[in-house]
Amino acid sequence: MSKKIISNQAVKGMADWLPEELKIRKYIFDTWRRVCLSYGFEEYLTPVLENAEIYRAKSGEDVGNKELMVFIDQGGRELALRPEMTPSVTRLVSKIFVTCPKPIKYFSIANFVRNERPQRGRNREFWQLNCDIFGSESSSSDIEILTLSLDLVLAFNPPKDSFILSLNHRQLLNDLLLLASVSHDQKLAVARTLDKYLKLSSADFSKCLSDLGLKTAQINIIVKFMTAVSLDDLKNRLPELVGSQGFKDLERTMKALKDLGYQKLIEFKPSVIRGFDYYDGLIFEMFDKHPENNRAMFGGGRYNGLAEIFGSQSFPALGFGIGDETAKLFLESWGVLKKLDLSDTHKYYLPLLSSDLELEVIKLVKKLRSQGLNVEMGLEVVKINKALEYANKKGINQVIIFGDEELQKKVYKIKNMKSGVEKKCKL
Repeated sequence: MSKKIISNQAVKGMADWLPEELKIRKYIFDTWRRVCLSYGFEEYLTPVLENAEIYRAKSGEDVGNKELMVFIDQGGRELALRPEMTPSVTRLVSKIFVTCPKPIKYFSIANFVRNERPQRGRNREFWQLNCDIFGSESSSSDIEILTLSLDLVLAFNPPKDSFILSLNHRQLLNDLLLLASVSHDQKLAVARTLDKYLKLSSADFSKCLSDLGLKTAQINIIVKFMTAVSLDDLKNRLPELVGSQGFKDLERTMKALKDLGYQKLIEFKPSVIRGFDYYDGLIFEMFDKHPENNRAMFGGGRYNGLAEIFGSQSFPALGFGIGDETAKLFLESWGVLKKLDLSDTHKYYLPLLSSDLELEVIKLVKKLRSQGLNVEMGLEVVKINKALEYANKKGINQVIIFGDEELQKKVYKIKNMKSGVEKKCKL
């Protein structure tokens, strides 16, 4: 009877990371972690499994339904692999909010799963950095989360004019719909059409709004808003919105960012809509400006009411999430990764040059490791030229040479593979 052959390929939409790829991801994750810690954020983690209902309640139609990976466990509970972090961290914080010092500034780097069609920059399994601030209504918290998002991109030293932070405000959008006399029943459908603005022609956009029952005068007001190129332009087009709290908040926030030196990295963009049943204040998206990768890298905003689904008091919250694939595509598109030296600069390789030296090599490796060095020991006897070739292929910069001659002299040599310089060390 023949044995069944099982495929050695990863599940569709998921990927194996060999050490070379993991080095890139680790570089991205380590950079994220360093910047978040510099802002005083604390790292946390939640389970990969949650009750499916917490995502259906607030994650939107796609993420909370079609893209949710759901199964029934042995106890009959409907569980889901987490597709995003915001409902999970809000659940976590809702347990401690009353007794915990505020503000709560949390970040996590975790993996997620969505049942969606794999495409460029989007896998079924992905990793994401999530940063959130809980317990603060102040404009300072809005500015803090925005400067953090900007500094997380700047930390990779990308070229000038390679990205832009686009801002909008949910209250400003609400006031627009009020000004355009959009009814409560029409509001969500109109908002979803606004979210598709950049994907539609002007004629198709107007037709979609007309099909929802909007009159020409209403459509004209919305088009004036959507075609504004700045807040000053919006003032001229729709002066009725200048008194909006959303307009005031956005104007104050953008002024603060300009005063902090980010003026060339930010813009008002009316087409930034995001989840209309999710966010209720500041909203933003970070865009890659590369012509071959012109897309939103990540986004976020304020979502003050989410905690109510857990029976908790409503508390202020805002945050964002950055996916690993979009971050990597940004770095690849602008040639940032090509400039990196991801070789193992802190790793040493000690080859076994003679079978007679096996025990002495093991002793030396043990001694070096006890001193805090990362040492890969050769497991098979090799000639020195093969050992150096192996180190080059693995990107190991330091090779420890320890043969019969070195043993007799009670020394070992460390060869720097880049400079070719050797130094002697006593055993």
